[in-house]
Amino acid sequence: MNNLKSLMAAGATLLSLGAGAAHADAPRDNVVGAGGYDLTSYFTQEKPQRGNGHHTAVVNGVTYLFATDDNKKMFEANAAKYLPQYGGYCAYGASVGKKFVADPDVYDIVDGKLYLNLDSKIRAIWSQDIAGRIKAANDNWKTVAAKQPSEL
Repeated sequence: MNNLKSLMAAGATLLSLGAGAAHADAPRDNVVGAGGYDLTSYFTQEKPQRGNGHHTAVVNGVTYLFATDDNKKMFEANAAKYLPQYGGYCAYGASVGKKFVADPDVYDIVDGKLYLNLDSKIRAIWSQDIAGRIKAANDNWKTVAAKQPSEL
């Protein structure tokens, strides 16, 4: 009887591992954008604020969180104004043809657009030639956007 229980437990474990592997390659529609920060707060506050699960909007399969319902409504009225450039990936990374995860606390707003960067060291490099980096990133993004980070 104990052997049967052990065998059943082992089988259940193997099945759950297989199910996890199947989900690992499945498309994800529950991605939280900008690390959960309220995108409107980059433009309206002294520093970005964290959003919460009570105020959400989904754009292109990415869920964005907002601190208030008013902020959510502001975003929904003009999402393009608030969405980070390069899909929220690191602006410097995009300028060199890569997709690096960005730190939502490391950002710049240039000409009314939000640019996130990997960290403060990378941001310092990006800041040495912002206009040139933006041009390079815009050019690269045409081919980089559709690729997975691991393909670059």
